[in-house]
Amino acid sequence: MKSIYKNILQSIKKGEKLLAVLIDPDKTKPEGLDDFMRKVNSSAATHIFVGGSTVEAFATENLVIALKKHTNLPIILFPGDISQITNHANAILFLSLLSGRNPEYLIGKQVASVSKLRNSSLEVIPTGYLLIENGKETAVQRVTQTETMPINKVQAIVDTAKAGELLGMQLIYLEAGSGAEKAIPSSVISAVKEDLKIPLIVGGGIRSKQQLDKAYQAGADLVVIGTAFEEDESFFTELKK
Repeated sequence: MKSIYKNILQSIKKGEKLLAVLIDPDKTKPEGLDDFMRKVNSSAATHIFVGGSTVEAFATENLVIALKKHTNLPIILFPGDISQITNHANAILFLSLLSGRNPEYLIGKQVASVSKLRNSSLEVIPTGYLLIENGKETAVQRVTQTETMPINKVQAIVDTAKAGELLGMQLIYLEAGSGAEKAIPSSVISAVKEDLKIPLIVGGGIRSKQQLDKAYQAGADLVVIGTAFEEDESFFTELKK
């Protein structure tokens, strides 16, 4: 077992709550990272996720190289496509879109990425990815041509997450999507967490410390925040170490 996943497990065992800042290479340029990363480094953030639904060629690699000059936090790829894989990061969430039935995002893209990953030094973390209804269409829906799981179909969400665990996933990621109007309800998070033996990631629609705390209280082991920091960097002041 490599270090990043092992450290996640150890942190959870100690009762620590983890926080990832999601940085989209199409919205954040390598130049001008200084002030933003100072705020990240002084916050409670434990991980940096890098990725987006549609990203220009080499944008991810250039951003990761720049980020490594500004932080010692582990940098984990959260790729929307094979083109976003770069060996300069520390790890990659090897995502399978379990909530959809598009074979390209269940297994097709994963097979195509093997040639890049086979001799890579990236720590590969198999991750079951579930898109949950949030009130608006997301970029992930448009790109993957899949539907979100309705928030009132809690048992279907729980069963899908559990199926991911039984298939050997090491993480389950419940995602409302970038710019989501609604965060994933606590009832959904707690129902999924109760049935899992692996760590649970929750992201999308979290724009306040109160919402963050609610996600943790419901059972999220790691929460991902992206848009909230893009829209209001003062949010970092609420999340000091």
